[in-house]
Amino acid sequence: MSATTPPTAPAGRRTGTGFGRLLVTVYGILAFAAIGRSSYELATKFSEAPVAYSLSTLSAVVYVLATVALAKGGPRWRVVAWVTVGFEAVGVLAVGAASVASPDVFGETTVWSGFGQGYGYVPLVLPFVGLWWLWRTRPRPEDAPTAPPPTAPEPNPADPEVR
Repeated sequence: MSATTPPTAPAGRRTGTGFGRLLVTVYGILAFAAIGRSSYELATKFSEAPVAYSLSTLSAVVYVLATVALAKGGPRWRVVAWVTVGFEAVGVLAVGAASVASPDVFGETTVWSGFGQGYGYVPLVLPFVGLWWLWRTRPRPEDAPTAPPPTAPEPNPADPEVR
């Protein structure tokens, strides 16, 4: 590695590699499904249940951001991933609990209703797998790049002290 080449994180710490590829794929599929659902709902029947359809749109945006953040995995994208996946976990628990306690609370179902029952409970499990993966791949002090050892300046033959 040259002095001008920035060091990179070890491959095992990247969020979009190894198991992370599967995670990004699942997030991508869920994002695609949520975008399709929310687009249809917004375009055709928003006035029937604006809160439910707004929540579906919000979940779609969260899934898209989480997908991109986990795939990119750089320091700033890791922050975005923590925020979006954490928000997703809180959202699915809150909306899931509210919809179980009072099934007609939102007027219609959302991606997170019934803890993601309509999506095979994937929305309930996925954020906790995502948080685990972010924790497992977090940068650690031993991963920090080390500076090359200092080198002594080359002697100058014209210097009288070098003789």
